[in-house]
Amino acid sequence: MVEIAELLIGTFKLRPYVFVFLTVYFIGASYHLGIKRALFYVPCGYFIAWLSEFSSIHTGVPYGMYRYIEATKGRELWVFGVPFMDSLSYVFLSYAAYSLVRFASGCFVPKNRCWYSTWPGTSVLITIYGSCCFVFLDLIIDPVALRGDRWFLGKIYEYPCEGVYFGVPMSNFAGWFLVGSVLVRILQSLDPLESVVKIEGVRSYALLTGPLLYFSVLAFNIAVTAWLGEKLLLVVDLILVLLLIFFLVFSVLTTRRAFLAVPPAGKP
Repeated sequence: MVEIAELLIGTFKLRPYVFVFLTVYFIGASYHLGIKRALFYVPCGYFIAWLSEFSSIHTGVPYGMYRYIEATKGRELWVFGVPFMDSLSYVFLSYAAYSLVRFASGCFVPKNRCWYSTWPGTSVLITIYGSCCFVFLDLIIDPVALRGDRWFLGKIYEYPCEGVYFGVPMSNFAGWFLVGSVLVRILQSLDPLESVVKIEGVRSYALLTGPLLYFSVLAFNIAVTAWLGEKLLLVVDLILVLLLIFFLVFSVLTTRRAFLAVPPAGKP
């Protein structure tokens, strides 16, 4: 137990940004899902992520074959060949993706200082869109993480064969979509928001935490990409982000227009 505690401390020292993002997740999720659900999702999301990674490094399912380089073993916590911080990241990344879609599918009415959810929490569309937003994060993260030997992340993994997307194989993104679907579906089951709900006060603004977390993760990785001087990757990243913003603005405006045109039952 003492050794595990020391390795956890070592992980915190080596990867402080992971725990900063995790803290932001907990603040936002506590207001959104409730403290108990937010706490429950941490080990739940972590285990599913770890299981998927453990499976993939041994069987190639679901991300394709790759291997972790245990250069930091003994300095940070590893769980059966998988770095603890890597699987832990799935918790806040999946929540950020889910809450971004949940926010885009709702409507904030300044007059009443309320946010209304206009899509059913169990909607399959939310599952698909949330999974796509989850994959979108990896489109930005994975290429720069693969170049970890050139920044403070360190070289922690590699693919046996160079992939077509800046070294990342397409099977990786397929795996992220599959795992993202499971994680988003779990978040949907934990989400207390129904089709139409009034959320007042601090909690209405707390729903912005997830989307802000999402774009903070994007900004962090794009900043590293720029610092590395990866010009083509940077241009592609910025184009992708612009397309994402366009899609989100379109979704928010469309949802708001539909909401105001046909007021749902329960609207004050």
